[in-house]
Amino acid sequence: MELAPEHWAALERLHAAGFGLVAFPMHARYVGARKGNCAALLEPSAEGFTIYGQPCYMVSGNLSARVTREGKQWFVWKGTQVEATAERLAELAGFVAELRALLARA
Repeated sequence: MELAPEHWAALERLHAAGFGLVAFPMHARYVGARKGNCAALLEPSAEGFTIYGQPCYMVSGNLSARVTREGKQWFVWKGTQVEATAERLAELAGFVAELRALLARA
């Protein structure tokens, strides 16, 4: 993946704010950004980075999907699931808000 100076500047902002930059082998064309128990895939674009797909709560160290089962929300990865509690949803919302704000800075 070739990155322009704008991309490197955005990655430096993320790192300075405590985000870890990680590789997700199944998503090699994206940059992974992780903080706490949350992660997102970042897609390089002409303007910097855009968030690809939905940011998620990590389950067993992997990107999860949020599903509804029997009236409850869950974060699921393969056969493992954790309930989408108010605390986890708040952590994810804070992660997304901070990530968007950092990516919006020029």
